[in-house]
Amino acid sequence: MSRYGNRTFSVVPLQKFVLDGFGGGPQTQALLFALFLALYMVAVLGNLTMIVVITLDAHLHSPMYFFLKNLSFLDLGYSSVIYPKALFDLMSSTKVITLGGCATQFFFFSTMITTEGFLLAAMAYDRFVAICSPLHYPITMRPSVYAHLMLGCYCGGCLNSILQTSFTFSLLFCSSNCIDHFLCDVPPLLKLACADSTINELVMFGLCGLIIVGTILVVLVSYGYVTVTILRMHSGGGRHKLFSICGSHMTAVSLFYGTLFVMYAQPGAVESMEQGKVVSVFYTLVIPMLNPLIYSLRNKDVKDALRRLGQRHTAT
Repeated sequence: MSRYGNRTFSVVPLQKFVLDGFGGGPQTQALLFALFLALYMVAVLGNLTMIVVITLDAHLHSPMYFFLKNLSFLDLGYSSVIYPKALFDLMSSTKVITLGGCATQFFFFSTMITTEGFLLAAMAYDRFVAICSPLHYPITMRPSVYAHLMLGCYCGGCLNSILQTSFTFSLLFCSSNCIDHFLCDVPPLLKLACADSTINELVMFGLCGLIIVGTILVVLVSYGYVTVTILRMHSGGGRHKLFSICGSHMTAVSLFYGTLFVMYAQPGAVESMEQGKVVSVFYTLVIPMLNPLIYSLRNKDVKDALRRLGQRHTAT
């Protein structure tokens, strides 16, 4: 038995959870299945296309596109960690996930989503060096440097995920095993804890807040210098091209950090599960679908690479 406040719970060693997901009858579930499947397929095709095009086209073998390829890999990765299971659950009556499966899903999802936050900051730094110090760019962003930057992003994401996973799954859960969500995430899991989860909430808000604020500062400072440099340029065409490139990145940054802040870095995030589900769909599915469109439709180099790849395929 375990006592929490004035309530007493029967603590059982849970081996399975039930992902409640979204409510509604069979028609609602079928509609959500069709919508999520369509969005997921667009996300998979878009991100795979970006990875293939950047890998095969020698014109895109530069730090910026190296980072973009990793961004597509991360978007593809964390959406694929979640949505095959979520789609299956929408058409299933059981919706069961094992404790180990839940921890594994959360670990990889947390690793990739945090890594993407660090990556967006690294991409902003890359643009800062390219625009503000173009003569030093080949040396400052040589292959060993941007490879180590990318490795640092993955290490930071993995470290945060290890801490979050360890703190969350070391909790004792009560007899209820129903997770009020369609994925294993910290806020809904904390609601099932028998003991006081204040420390876990502080860890979540503290780590996520530190990462979000720190990386946003890097982005804002980098683009502050970039904006001043671009405005000083005499060529209108050059300004337009650079603002277009930087605008794509700022759009992706705004969408990503805005949703993460709403979900993890504000008081009350744990309480509003219905809001959390909608926000989660946005940053785990809509953003991975939009990113390839944002970076390809507004990027002449990517469109030229797609055209060359298409011509090469036609010729063969």
